[in-house]
Amino acid sequence: MKEEEIDEPKAENPEELRDLKIEKPSTVAAGLKAVYHSGQHVFGEMSVARGVRALLALNQKLGFDCPSCAWPDPDDDRSAIAEYCENGAKAVADEATTKSLRPDFFAKHSVKELSDLDDYHIGKNGRIAQPMFLDEGSNHYRPISWDDAFKKIAFHLNSLSSPNEAVFYTSGRTSNEAAFLYQLFTKEYGTNNLPDCSNMCHESSGFALAQAIGIGKGSAKLEDFYEAEVIIIIGQNPGTNHPRMLTALQKGKANGATIISVNPLHETGLLGFSNPQKLKGVLGIDTKLTDIFLQIKINGDQALIKAIEHLLLEEEERNPGRVFDHEFIKEHTAGYQEFIEQAKKYELNYLAEASGISLHQIKEVVEVLKDKTKIIICWAMGITQHKNAVDTIREFINLLLLKGSIGKPGSGTCPVRGHSNVQGDRTVGIFDKPHPALLDQIKKVFGFDPPREHGYDVVKSIHAMFEGKAKVFFAMGGNFLSATPDTNYTAEALRRCDLTVHVSTKLNRSHLVHGKEALILPCLGRSDKDEHDGAVHFVSCENSMGVVQMSKGVLKPVSDY
Repeated sequence: MKEEEIDEPKAENPEELRDLKIEKPSTVAAGLKAVYHSGQHVFGEMSVARGVRALLALNQKLGFDCPSCAWPDPDDDRSAIAEYCENGAKAVADEATTKSLRPDFFAKHSVKELSDLDDYHIGKNGRIAQPMFLDEGSNHYRPISWDDAFKKIAFHLNSLSSPNEAVFYTSGRTSNEAAFLYQLFTKEYGTNNLPDCSNMCHESSGFALAQAIGIGKGSAKLEDFYEAEVIIIIGQNPGTNHPRMLTALQKGKANGATIISVNPLHETGLLGFSNPQKLKGVLGIDTKLTDIFLQIKINGDQALIKAIEHLLLEEEERNPGRVFDHEFIKEHTAGYQEFIEQAKKYELNYLAEASGISLHQIKEVVEVLKDKTKIIICWAMGITQHKNAVDTIREFINLLLLKGSIGKPGSGTCPVRGHSNVQGDRTVGIFDKPHPALLDQIKKVFGFDPPREHGYDVVKSIHAMFEGKAKVFFAMGGNFLSATPDTNYTAEALRRCDLTVHVSTKLNRSHLVHGKEALILPCLGRSDKDEHDGAVHFVSCENSMGVVQMSKGVLKPVSDY
């Protein structure tokens, strides 16, 4: 190989790799550094008074729900001044910014010019201030009245040969109330084409859980983390994606829980946590969270759990009734004997090799689990986005069922949702495969017969738009293009639509890769005060553990639209 070939960076964008430096990774997450960066983001986007008002109301009982992740708010020890993480502060900074995009901005900047920016700088331009419309063949959005925008949408929807030629996408930031009305509208219009962001994150969790335990949600509550004897975190990085979870893990650890982390990488937040709300954290004294770290092969999770089950079965046979909860198994499960017969066929060395974990480490885990019943298994998209995700999650459930660790304090399943209300949206009917019972109730209460045919999920929607089977794309929030798989294919699919509509707080990439005609419609964010008819109104959201809470904005919106 020639020397110049050795030095040439190998990447899709080689220029991005020329100045890279390798540094020693951090050993602790959060701390005062996180507080400092949070302040930089918030007060860089708004006045100190506005920023302080927003942060003091964030995740408070009479305030608004965090627009970042869906981790629940603690009722036992909720901070009165800082019940949020760095991610939450950044999300609020983006949403509550006082920068606004008026008609002169769009007149000055063409779609082509804005498309040349990266996603970060597109979003940093500010809030959408009024409805904007892009004519076919034009390269500049122009202002449009609400009435004309609604007429434009109605014209395109009424022109379709079938309601199934329209796609209605939903982001997880949509409130329960907006999502309910949205799905009701689509059903009365005549379609179940309701793709949502859950299709791309925890669809496998909902499917596996619904089949195994009858409901597509987790069974563990926040308080269970404080009582748990063992917490297994697998395919998830709380320090980056759900930082407030670190506080719950810290409390569980203080109460005696053993924390087992399963991840191909050493994630900083799982190694150490410096809680900036506690004196020790302020002083830089961190809590070591993980007791056992298993550096698994990518997608070796199912093999690991099967190996654990195999060894637990051996322990149960040596000590009958001491390892498995047979009373629970008899009363609440089915298929136990078939499962045991299958488990006995597992080849332990093969499973260990497939998982990438040594038998010594697997036996260390079994030694911890064999006499424990208060066990929580948490997972996120490191698990859910594999082809065999459903079977892997079923194996998590099997392990918990063997131990009688579902439906009891300190135990259960915990799929940690990423988007702030993605679970609530699904609860109120955002689903391309609606349950017949929901459709029956809609018919009974609202007096029309909703369609029974399953609609398009995210992937099927993209194919339908690409193939000309769907001609109108309507997005209730989100950044569909940047969030979905195969960006180039999705972009071409959107361009083939007659109309694309985005209800949005801020400018994003999906507004710039559009149909023949395009609309951007502004809306209130979580932090915005919704004041009309002499009252301040609120909405509700559902957190990752099934709790529905009020969300009431406190800030004056940046636009009267």
